[in-house]
Amino acid sequence: MTYDVFGVGNAIVDLVTEVNHDFFEKNNVEKGVMTLVDDKRQDELMKAIPMGKSKMSGGGSAGNTIVALNQFGGKGFYSCLVAHDDFGKFYLDDLAHHGVATNLKFENCPVGHTGRCLVMTSPDAQRTMNTYLGVSSFLSPQHLDENAIRNSKYIYLEGYLVASPKGLDAMKEAKRIAEQNKVNVALTFSDPSMVKYFAQQMNEIVGASVDLLFCNDEEAMIFTGTNSLSEAREKLRQAAKHFVITLGANGAIVFDGDTFITIEPYAARAVDTNGAGDMFAGAFLYGINHGHSYAGSGKLASLASSHVVRQWGPRLQKNEVHKILSELHS
Repeated sequence: MTYDVFGVGNAIVDLVTEVNHDFFEKNNVEKGVMTLVDDKRQDELMKAIPMGKSKMSGGGSAGNTIVALNQFGGKGFYSCLVAHDDFGKFYLDDLAHHGVATNLKFENCPVGHTGRCLVMTSPDAQRTMNTYLGVSSFLSPQHLDENAIRNSKYIYLEGYLVASPKGLDAMKEAKRIAEQNKVNVALTFSDPSMVKYFAQQMNEIVGASVDLLFCNDEEAMIFTGTNSLSEAREKLRQAAKHFVITLGANGAIVFDGDTFITIEPYAARAVDTNGAGDMFAGAFLYGINHGHSYAGSGKLASLASSHVVRQWGPRLQKNEVHKILSELHS
């Protein structure tokens, strides 16, 4: 079996909720970023939010990307770790539903708690995430599938893993196997906090370079130590052979190895930006693995992201995927 992309990342069940602007200050929550919390803190916040309207979905940065890849017609594999609990079964069933292969079997999952992410969406459509990793914090090199890596065109590493020593080891080992077998290495920074607070670990993963990097403009400037997008994109050429810098409602910039390509945005009334970057990466990876140019892949990814922000949650329905593909070719 061959795969377009082998993903490595956290297995997180998203609990998507709505909160008011004053919720963050009142509950001492840093708005607009992902913060790692323990189960006690997450339970505390859940008691402060009317959870009756919350929606549950499979999540995790790389997990969302691999599912998006499959939804468009690609073939993905995901190495992750869940617990032998209801959330764990929900997560593995969700991967199976989307045709994502994994080496994880529910009967072999450890005792404990599956990772959960409390996604707090404010009226400005910004998402703030408080994540309890649960057993996902124990993801390590032993949870990789070397044969699946060797038979993939790309590996895709989730930046959130740098926060865990074992997760960092898993990233390094996956990259080592990929490079040894001439498999392309893609990396997402995942969140500004990962680049800001785990700079050394992120640099260890980037190493001499990666084949394809995904980041937003804030992450690009933090990583390169610059104050402007124009400076950041020039310095990123030293870290990645190809890269994508997403710009939110302003589209994206793609570097194809020679040229900077401006990707125009698609107008959208955003209600929830959770998963927009993950969707962009998944659609883009589908594109470059299925005959699309970097410009064409960027256009598909921009369109897909504009659709996902119009709804709650990071996953598209099948009819939305068909709509995107027909809109792209119309």
